[in-house]
Amino acid sequence: MTPAIKIAKQCRLDYQLHEYVHDSSATSFGLEAAEKLGIKAAQVFKTLVVETDTGTLAVALVPVDTILNFKKMAKALSSNKVLPCKKVQMADPKRVARSTGYVLGGVSPLGQKKRLITIIDITAKDQPTIYVSAGRRGLEIELPPLQLAKTLGALFEDIADT
Repeated sequence: MTPAIKIAKQCRLDYQLHEYVHDSSATSFGLEAAEKLGIKAAQVFKTLVVETDTGTLAVALVPVDTILNFKKMAKALSSNKVLPCKKVQMADPKRVARSTGYVLGGVSPLGQKKRLITIIDITAKDQPTIYVSAGRRGLEIELPPLQLAKTLGALFEDIADT
C-alpha cells in the first residue's frame, strides 16, 4: 500500500484503484495509463513538481494530453497570494523524490512526505472523476476532483495548454 492509498483511506475519499502493467519503454507515463486503462486522456492528470524563482516547490496537476504553462502556473501561485513568484520551472528529479517520497512517473499528489502547494488545472472540474498516480508506475487512483482539491487544500486554475 502506497502513502497515497493510505491517505485516501484515512480521509474516506470515494476512490477506486486501477492497476496496469507498466511498460518501461513508455515515453509518457500518463498517456500510457490512459491507453492501458481505456479512458480519455483528458481525465488522467499528471503530477508535475515545479520550483519557483525563490526555490520553493509546488505541484501542478494537468491533463496528460496537455502541457503545463509555466507563466500561468506562476501567475496562479502569485495571484492567489499562495506563493509569490515571477517564474517557475520543472524541479530537479532528485529534489522531487526527496520532497515527495515518490519517483518520477509515480509521483502522487496524495501522501507526499512534505505536502506541497497544489494547483489543479480548471478542466478537472468538468470531469466527474479524475485519475492521478497512486504512488507508483502502473497504479492510478480515480476520485472526484473536488474531493482531491479539498484534501490537498488545492486551487483550480487555468494552467495548461494543449
